[in-house]
Amino acid sequence: PPLTPHTYLGQNYPNPFNPSTEIHFSLAEPGKVIIDIYNQKGELVRNLLNGNFTAGNNKVFWDGLDNQGKIVSSGVYYYRMRNGAYSSTRKMLLLK
Repeated sequence: PPLTPHTYLGQNYPNPFNPSTEIHFSLAEPGKVIIDIYNQKGELVRNLLNGNFTAGNNKVFWDGLDNQGKIVSSGVYYYRMRNGAYSSTRKMLLLK
């Protein structure tokens, strides 16, 4: 039998990255997905994604820019995905 899709947030690739990376995620059913990026202090750096997606595998790219369009500095960043009751956070490293 085919595998039932489930909701999860994958590790970004490549990691470490420079200048951009892709973030893979999967949804068990169609729905709204929000992905935000935070710095090590927990401050919001970028509202990366806020939209509706189909069930199954999806991906989004981060170009290393903040909400003002400025290039962020090297370091550890966290990306958080929310989809209904689901929430998951992963760590990524930008090396210049």
